[in-house]
Amino acid sequence: MNDAAPNAAPQTFYLKDYKPFGYEVESVKLTFQLSPNATKVHSAIRFSPKADAEDNRFFLHGEQLSLISAKIDGTPVTARLVDGGLECDVPRTSFLWEAEVEIDPAANTALEGLYMSKGMYCTQCEAEGFRKITYYPDRPDVMSTFTVRIEGDEPVMLSNGNPTGAGEGWAEWHDPWPKPAYLFALVAGDLVNHPGSFTTKSGKDVELNIWVRPGDEGKCAFGMEALKKSIKWDEDVYGLEYDLDLFNIVAVDDFNMGAMENKGLNIFNSSCVLASPETSTDANFERIEAIIAHEYFHNWTGNRITCRDWFQLCLKEGLTVFRDAQFTADMRSEPVKRIEDVIALRARQFPEDGGPLAHPPRPEEFQEINNFYTATVYEKGAEVIGMLKRLVGDDNYYKALKLYFERHDGQACTIEDWLKVFEDATGRDLSQFKLWYSQAGTPRVKVSEDYADGTYTLTFEQSTPPTPGQPEKAPRVIPMAVGLLSPNGDEVRATEVLDLTEAKQSFTFEGLASKPVPSILREFSAPVILERETTNSERAFLLAHDTDPFNRWEAGNALAKEVRVAMVLDGAAPDAAYLDALEKLVRDDEQDPAFRALVLSPPSQSDIAQTLHERGHTPDPQKIYDAAETFTQTLAQQLETSLPRLYAATTVEGPYVPDADGAGKRALNGRILSLLTRLDGGEQAARQYASADNMTQQYAALAALMKAEKGEAQSKAFFEQWQDDRLVMDKWFALQIACAAPEATAATAKELTQHPLFSMKNPNRFRAVMGALAGNHAGFHHASGAGYQLLAENLIALDSVNPQTTARMCAAFQTWKRYDSERQAQIQAELERILATSGLSRDTHEMVSRMLSA
Repeated sequence: MNDAAPNAAPQTFYLKDYKPFGYEVESVKLTFQLSPNATKVHSAIRFSPKADAEDNRFFLHGEQLSLISAKIDGTPVTARLVDGGLECDVPRTSFLWEAEVEIDPAANTALEGLYMSKGMYCTQCEAEGFRKITYYPDRPDVMSTFTVRIEGDEPVMLSNGNPTGAGEGWAEWHDPWPKPAYLFALVAGDLVNHPGSFTTKSGKDVELNIWVRPGDEGKCAFGMEALKKSIKWDEDVYGLEYDLDLFNIVAVDDFNMGAMENKGLNIFNSSCVLASPETSTDANFERIEAIIAHEYFHNWTGNRITCRDWFQLCLKEGLTVFRDAQFTADMRSEPVKRIEDVIALRARQFPEDGGPLAHPPRPEEFQEINNFYTATVYEKGAEVIGMLKRLVGDDNYYKALKLYFERHDGQACTIEDWLKVFEDATGRDLSQFKLWYSQAGTPRVKVSEDYADGTYTLTFEQSTPPTPGQPEKAPRVIPMAVGLLSPNGDEVRATEVLDLTEAKQSFTFEGLASKPVPSILREFSAPVILERETTNSERAFLLAHDTDPFNRWEAGNALAKEVRVAMVLDGAAPDAAYLDALEKLVRDDEQDPAFRALVLSPPSQSDIAQTLHERGHTPDPQKIYDAAETFTQTLAQQLETSLPRLYAATTVEGPYVPDADGAGKRALNGRILSLLTRLDGGEQAARQYASADNMTQQYAALAALMKAEKGEAQSKAFFEQWQDDRLVMDKWFALQIACAAPEATAATAKELTQHPLFSMKNPNRFRAVMGALAGNHAGFHHASGAGYQLLAENLIALDSVNPQTTARMCAAFQTWKRYDSERQAQIQAELERILATSGLSRDTHEMVSRMLSA
């Protein structure tokens, strides 16, 4: 691929057109002569032609490279520069290709390829960044061993694999495991390491390092412990052992993603590895633990076994997200983790599935692969793995995974390879299950019931709405976990997984003394939307009695939605019975604090908007906001006499420890504090802010005060205290916008873009401001359209600097068709303005075009 000409129609790539590269890459040697504006890269690559090649064309990808020389077996040759790379006439025998190119890391603001981050050399090569480093067959099915020499005056120079030598001004590295170019990594700069070690189950000692800028050494301990836990967990649960002598992590300030799993040299966004009690919240600690695990688990599910082409991205990402979710569930609370994952799935992936950006986990086509690093590929991909595990059972799942690693180690694989392993290991036909990978959209499952003479019948009807390019959908395999409760709350049938395979299907349960209350879709056993006529009294019953934690939370969440919808549509008062149920639950000290915190966390305003849209109503963001404020104020008044006791009971004493128990208590404490602040004028929150010795409590107090419009002094003090800490300041920027009233949201965000500490070139800071703007539902969708205009202006400005971040932020507009005609017209005008921008990147062009054309 090559950068498209300004505003030209980008090229579309299709899964059906896949052809293997016509040459084997036997070995790769790279030499880097580092210089900020003129780095020279010498490559020596041994190629050999494949006897059965469908395409003998010798084509190497290359973008934004200045070719200095090219040789074959030491003899200079003339290469033909073509769109997206170069071609050359080559022998039909094994040969050594050498090329020297010059690149400009300092000018690389797209943060793809080799670039500079505050004086540090850094790489990001997934998906197609290596072609910006040197000419190479930059595709995931081309795997080879790499030897790397780095020359420069940087104190620390790192690459993949194991170190093989170093001296003044140079360092050499060798990675013995064949890998595709997207896993290549190089980092060089003024760095210090936080060291550690791990002894594998076979007795091999592995050196561990987290490399950071001087001054950040005190924020590495938690990350190191998370890494050690991840290595041990992967040995214990999956039987997988680390395979190099060294594992390095580097924290980088300017990074488009969370982290990257480069073999032996993981590169992390600083926000995803640096942590301390004073600067990081409980949520930060949990996220860091999960991301470190995720990138480490990629060592096998992504690196040792990679994907054949980028259409298979969910093969490595879905499986690894599922594995990191298992890890977090084991390290913390399994029910809470499951609930949090479903909340995130519904907030990000369901709108994607139901809008113009819908695509299957394995898409059939793309224009820019960076646009498919989506919730559908990652989170829905993980849900598909979870369903597969439920269908075959735990023993068969791990049996199949063992076969997968044995059969495909060192290979670049497809979804077909993955499913064939399960079919061979279990004897089960998975051809219908494969539809989860090829069909877009969220299935809807309509449930009806019948009871007579001790026999209870559940009937399920599944359908999936049309999505772009897929007007009709075949029935899928849906594992439906179901339990039955008696009218007195006892469980009369334990959880049973029913396999839905037809458009309409019935299941019977016999020998029941009375009509049961069904608990359906336990543990959220499939990523579907359940449609069943029920009552608030039944939801309250399940909230009180269901033995499945997820469905217990789900009942409360559904109740909350019904109450909010009635308030928005009918101007109804908050439901008294629901308020009573919440009060009873939150006062029950026997319940998990983290679970109680989740139940007290209301459905998001965007979630209410989507619910109204699905029911045929046009959501009014201001009315949704007003209903949320009214409900929260009423709940605070309902709990008024209990709040001081609850606050005291959930306050964690002693030194801060970022464990699950303490985090759960602090989460509930923060929810209680936010309610209490509405009644006491912020007195307790002000005291907590003044005395807090950790960021979780300080930030919770500041948020409560700012939401109540009482935190001006504390916000100023927070800025003065933390203005030199870049990650904490991201929190401050975001909080100003998140707590702003709807009518002031866009103005607040615009003012912050003029702040001396705002930098469009830093993805974290840009996301802190523009992400918070898009996340303030009523503010972003304010009737003035100011939020739309401001986001569009900043996306246009950013596109020429960083196309990846721009394109991903465009997704803030993806739900535009659910609002009223005036807001639709405003958003459409902004999308058309973006699309008309001269020189628009192909990344952003594709995203905006898809949203406008659906």
